[in-house]
Amino acid sequence: MIIGVPTEIKSDEHRVGLVPSSVRELVSHGHSVIIQSGAGVGAASPDDEYISAGAELVPTAAAVFERADMVVKVKEPQAVEIAQLREGQILFTYLHLAPDLPQTEGLLASGATAIAYETVVDDAGRLPLLTPMSQVAGRLAVQAGARCLESPAGGSGTLLGGVPGVPSGRVVVIGGGVVGVNSIEMAVGLGAQVTVLDRDLAVLDRLSHQYGNALETVFSTNAALDDLVTSADLVVGAVLVVGAEAPKLVTADMVDRMRNGSVLVDVAIDQGGCFETSRATTHQDPTYVVNGVVHYCVANMPGAVPRTSTKALNNVTLPYALRLADHGLDSLLGDKNFLAGLNVHRGHLTNEAVAEAHGMDWVEPATALG
Repeated sequence: MIIGVPTEIKSDEHRVGLVPSSVRELVSHGHSVIIQSGAGVGAASPDDEYISAGAELVPTAAAVFERADMVVKVKEPQAVEIAQLREGQILFTYLHLAPDLPQTEGLLASGATAIAYETVVDDAGRLPLLTPMSQVAGRLAVQAGARCLESPAGGSGTLLGGVPGVPSGRVVVIGGGVVGVNSIEMAVGLGAQVTVLDRDLAVLDRLSHQYGNALETVFSTNAALDDLVTSADLVVGAVLVVGAEAPKLVTADMVDRMRNGSVLVDVAIDQGGCFETSRATTHQDPTYVVNGVVHYCVANMPGAVPRTSTKALNNVTLPYALRLADHGLDSLLGDKNFLAGLNVHRGHLTNEAVAEAHGMDWVEPATALG
């Protein structure tokens, strides 16, 4: 199989689909890998390392899309990339289709097969290809929130950890999943007053035992959410419904009643965001203010640390990329967990949550492949 890796073109995205060590593995399996020149520079993987690993460099993304049987990316394809996909070609990347109707329609029209990292599951129902980026995003969320609380960024001038004689900042984390856990770890480490909201009592019990008095755990109700959000210095939205659009848990009314200079960081923005006042931003222009509240809603947060993020992502995606390269789409039919990653196949939508978000028809993944 010919595997192609184009340079990511989404704003401020410097990750790359394959690092040189991953290329070496694919080549050792008898496959050919073509890399757009410069694709890995932002992730500290220069062209000469790809050549040493056995890849062929090509000058343009068009050359990648034209020749590759499978395109491996990081972020969802942009319109110019969707236009270059063809029937029978495999696209393996993050998609986040639920809040993105144009992308969904474009992929359906292309005839390509699109497999989403974020909907592949394991036997425990976890998301192994999303986990490392959720870990990165969760940690970055608190770092970003702490910066936004500084006065030059429009914040209230609050130091999350406080100092002796001055109270520390109050951090509320909505959701105790992978993003939430990593946000909690960072916020507690900084010395903030931290509260997590979740509806899973087992999650709250585990976190309570892990952090003791350093973390307040609260069962999430509308009343609890309202009370905690409106009194927080920093709120991290860490909510995920697999494949579906994120629920809008923090209302515009709650935002109206937050103190001036408080901060919202919406890590769920890739799936549409969990705050009513959220809209996607970029690393170049990461924040905006609504009624005195600073919003940080960067849609590719891990792109800020591409060296770390790319290595972490390749650690989990490489085994799946090898299976696709070695066995094609048959590798999906033999594994229901991998099959869950199939979102689009030859003009058919194959993910129920995405179909529900857009009011479209869908077919079971196995049926579509059959």
